[in-house]
Amino acid sequence: MRDSQRVRGMAEWRGPGGFFGINSRSVSGPLCIIGAIVGVSLLAGNDYQLGLMFMMGVYFLCAAGMNVLVGYAGQKSLGQAGLFAAGAYGAAILSTRFDWSPVFALIGAAVLSGLCGALIAWPSLRVRGPYLAMVTLAFGIVVEKLVAGWTEVFGGAQGIYGVKPLTLSGAPLSGLHWVWLVLGMGVITYFLLRNLLKGRFGRAWLAIQADEIAAACAGINVYRYKVLAFVIAGICCGIAGALVAQHGQYINSDYISFNLSIFILLLVLLGGAGSLYGPLIGAILLTLIDAYLARWPSVQHFGYGALLLFALYVMPDGVAGLLKRLNGVSAPEAGPANQLDASKGRSVLARTVEAISPGGADHSLLEVEHLGKSFGGIHPVQDVSFSLRPGKIHALIGPNGAGKTTMINMLSGVIPASAGRIAFLGDDIGRLSSHAICRKGIARTFQNLRLFGALSVQENILIGRHCRMQNGFFSALLGLPSSRAEEHQAREYTASVLKFFGLTALAQRPAGSLAYGLQRRLELARALATEPLLLLLDEPAAGLNPQECVELGDLIVMIAGLGITVVMVEHHMDLVMKISDHVIVLDHGSKIAEGLPAVVRADERVIASYLGAPAAA
Repeated sequence: MRDSQRVRGMAEWRGPGGFFGINSRSVSGPLCIIGAIVGVSLLAGNDYQLGLMFMMGVYFLCAAGMNVLVGYAGQKSLGQAGLFAAGAYGAAILSTRFDWSPVFALIGAAVLSGLCGALIAWPSLRVRGPYLAMVTLAFGIVVEKLVAGWTEVFGGAQGIYGVKPLTLSGAPLSGLHWVWLVLGMGVITYFLLRNLLKGRFGRAWLAIQADEIAAACAGINVYRYKVLAFVIAGICCGIAGALVAQHGQYINSDYISFNLSIFILLLVLLGGAGSLYGPLIGAILLTLIDAYLARWPSVQHFGYGALLLFALYVMPDGVAGLLKRLNGVSAPEAGPANQLDASKGRSVLARTVEAISPGGADHSLLEVEHLGKSFGGIHPVQDVSFSLRPGKIHALIGPNGAGKTTMINMLSGVIPASAGRIAFLGDDIGRLSSHAICRKGIARTFQNLRLFGALSVQENILIGRHCRMQNGFFSALLGLPSSRAEEHQAREYTASVLKFFGLTALAQRPAGSLAYGLQRRLELARALATEPLLLLLDEPAAGLNPQECVELGDLIVMIAGLGITVVMVEHHMDLVMKISDHVIVLDHGSKIAEGLPAVVRADERVIASYLGAPAAA
């Protein structure tokens, strides 16, 4: 069945889109720009003008990779000069000391820069924001001092001469040939990155930029995608540095400075971070500005600082964002929200208890044994054990501070347990990360909403589909038909989820612009898009009015009717007693009662610690 859907999806996408993600609509803009650049290069009157155009292409390569890192993944880096140096000196040393051909030296330089990108990404798992910027800055400074001081290897201020240039029919490339070469490499880079950023990988990076915890719980391997973004930025910067060394047949430490890192960052911010055209706009503008300011070196760096502040505070979306606003491009307005309709989308979403667990309804889906969590001397969960049956609605209740959210966090991998065992379908998942647990079939929502507010409703649900998509990095990069078919299937599934939750009319609206009740529904829809076997809901009714609570209860019952097991942390006792099949009560981190709602409601310990009503009542 899945193979036939894949073939049909490939056929549907091949017609309008062609192979490798190229179609008439997607190439019209780039073709106009390419034609303009070729025309200007043919009209260039001297080598200086050709040199400016060559540097525009070099800076575009740097900015394109940096855009993935900063504009999409949201990783602030100030070490791009070090990656540029890795490519430039890599190509120079490989061609002069190891006698590699220029082509292989260029490839080797790209590989070396990619490895350096992975190296500086290593600490990104533990640091973020300004701390990550400091780490990358330190890398850039170390490289700068290394190439300036280790004269035996890098030549210091004297540099490395005799770098082999690229050739055509045995002769070094002319100035015009260099422009066309860098133009061709820029075009290839643009289309490859566009394929990557318009699909599963681009959405994953945007999710990481918005909220790493929510991204991980949606099945995204946060650390792996961060490293991948650094590697892409490193390869692009390394190729740019290698081209500069081969073009001038010379490289020295004057090329490598902190100013270069700021310049590359400014390329992205001024052009428009997160825009496919932003790097090109930034490369053209800043190359021309740099050439103009070169006659006044004393004000050149001041000008860069002023432009950086201008881009950050006046035009946060860059020139590309400004042009988009002037063009009147905005998210389409939506009509009124659809009413919830369980009949829509049920054919795609439906599951049975038998499909969930080979053991059927009598088989435990999740086993928690003597689970505990300690934060120093604080023990929010102590020696808790329970089991969950497939297809049932389980409620986890207790007073504030009872350890309910801590329990949900341990079950979803957000925090590790200090003691005990968690078994899901017989497998111990206690030490797995959030994304791995999501892939196994456990999804969750959050007590405080964790939507990707700047992304559309549809994109939020597509991020939920991430862990169920099979297209790999290279198939996505090349825009292969299999990758496009996978994207098509994900969008079909997303359309079914939108229908099921009554959000179709709001699909293109930014998630952060929805009413609070609809945001709650969207977060639940995103969790359901991961195809969970077990759905963890952390206070889903928080902030809802009575009517919305009733609708939420009906929705949870419908979800359970699809065969999905639900665990619900909730304080609304009317909702809990109305829809729950099984209730677990925690107090001060320990389980004090468990069973049917009516039995738990009459338990004296529950009444004393939580419900607060007389036993006779």
